[in-house]
Amino acid sequence: MAFDVDSYAETSMGVTWQDLDFDSFGSQPLSQDTLRTLSYMCAVEYHTVCYLRDLLVTPSHKERDVNAFMTMWNREEYWHGEALAAVLARYGITVDYDELKAARVKLEWRDKLAPLKQSILGNIIGDDFVAVHMSWGAANEWSATAAYRRLAALEQHPALSPLLQRIGQQETRHTAFYATQARKRLEKSKMARTLTRLVLAKAWRPVGSSISEPEDLDHVMRHLFSGPDGLAEIRRIDANIAKLPGMEGLTIFETAVRPHDMRWPAPDPA
Repeated sequence: MAFDVDSYAETSMGVTWQDLDFDSFGSQPLSQDTLRTLSYMCAVEYHTVCYLRDLLVTPSHKERDVNAFMTMWNREEYWHGEALAAVLARYGITVDYDELKAARVKLEWRDKLAPLKQSILGNIIGDDFVAVHMSWGAANEWSATAAYRRLAALEQHPALSPLLQRIGQQETRHTAFYATQARKRLEKSKMARTLTRLVLAKAWRPVGSSISEPEDLDHVMRHLFSGPDGLAEIRRIDANIAKLPGMEGLTIFETAVRPHDMRWPAPDPA
């Protein structure tokens, strides 16, 4: 089924949380592990504007549907960050743009070169770069949706779980756009399939890897995806990615996450 960008733009709205009982965060406090994971998620959502910045210098921004979607996507992701920040504020944890700016400064030349690198690669490759962008976005959104779903299920909290479910529902729409666009573009071009497979296999990492400390990434991956249930969720994500044209057999999420001491069963021998 085609993704209707116009309908999406008309119905896009910020996630709401004012109707939820935030007083329950006092009577049923969240664990330190969960607060640390929420802080990571909040930072990732707030950083969406930086990802958008990098992509606006590539051929993707010339596509009408992609441009319209990315505008609404950026807005919704910002409100995801605001919602998570409101939860964290209940525990005296502040996530704001000053902290995010400091994180970007810490990246120094890597952050400054990111848009230039994207621009050069995108404009050399041309339209096939859009397929890479859409496939990468689909992988990110599938993993984000799974992360929110997992945390909601793990916590079973009267305020946090419904909030995470609402965010996850919006992430599902984001996934639908990226996957629809990726599938269409990959079907049309062998070069796009070859390039996308190479980039995903060699370069994809969990969302937030580039802006977080390694120990924070370790924590989030283990918190959300450790044990047999976590592995099953990871494999569902990889199965979705593998259904994209030319991506058969890829296991990018399991490959990226397995080194994080996940307490998973040992991989089957080759």
